[in-house]
Amino acid sequence: MTNPNGDYMIEIKKLNKWFGDLQALNNVDLTVQQGKVLVIIGPSGSGKSTLLRCINFLETPTNGEVRFMGNLLVENDKNLNNNRAEIGMVFQSFNLYAHLSILDNIILALRVVKKVDRKTAKEIAMIQLEKVGIADKANKMPLQISGGQQQRAAIARALAMQPKLMLFDEPTSALDPEMIKEVLDVMMLLVKEGITMVIVTHEMGFARAAADEVIFMDYGKIVERNTPDGLFKQPKSDRTKLFLSQILQNNQ
Repeated sequence: MTNPNGDYMIEIKKLNKWFGDLQALNNVDLTVQQGKVLVIIGPSGSGKSTLLRCINFLETPTNGEVRFMGNLLVENDKNLNNNRAEIGMVFQSFNLYAHLSILDNIILALRVVKKVDRKTAKEIAMIQLEKVGIADKANKMPLQISGGQQQRAAIARALAMQPKLMLFDEPTSALDPEMIKEVLDVMMLLVKEGITMVIVTHEMGFARAAADEVIFMDYGKIVERNTPDGLFKQPKSDRTKLFLSQILQNNQ
C-alpha cells in the first residue's frame, strides 16, 4: 500500500462498514492509480455500492482509512467538502431535479459550489452536453427526455465540475436495454480521455472493454483482483468462476 510515486488517486486501508448487525465491508484494501479505470463486479449485496459510496463519504466508514489524492478523508473535517468537490458521481437513478431544465440541472452545482457566474456556467454546461450528445435537449425538462438521455445529462452534470475522479454506481441498471448502449458509449469516451474512474456494473462486456483492472467482490470482501482478460478467461477463485458461469448462463 506504499505509494513512492505519488500516483494513487485512491488508497483504502482496512475499510469496514457496518449497518447494524450487517457487515457490508470487511477489511477492504484497495488502490486506484491516476488515469486508470477500475471496474467492480459481484452479486447483489456484496458491498460494491457501499464501497463506492465510502470513497466520497456518502457513507461514513465504520473504521479504516480512505485517502483521496493523498488526503485522508475524515467525517466533518473542514477539507472533506473540498475533496468531495473533486469527485463526480453518477447513480443508478439519475437524481435530476424534475422542476429544472437539463441545462439548469447542470448549472446549479457550478453556481452554488464553484460560484461560477451564470454565463460561464452555461458555456461549461453546453460543452458537456455536446460531449454526451444531448446539447439539443438543454431546454427540456428531465421527464421530457428518455432514461438514457437523463443518465447522459447526469454524466454531463458530473463532468461540468471538472472532477479528478468519476464514480459510477450501476449507471445502466435503471435503463431499458435499448438505452444502455448510448450510456456505455459515453463512458467509453471518458475511458479514452484518461479520466480516473471506479465503476460498479453488471455489464460484463463493458467491463472487459473498458477496465484496466476488475475486482470481484462477495460478502463485503475483495475476492479477486485481476486484468479483464485474466479475470474473465482464467479466474483464480472458485467463487469468481461460479459467479461468471451463472452470469454467462443467464445471458444465453
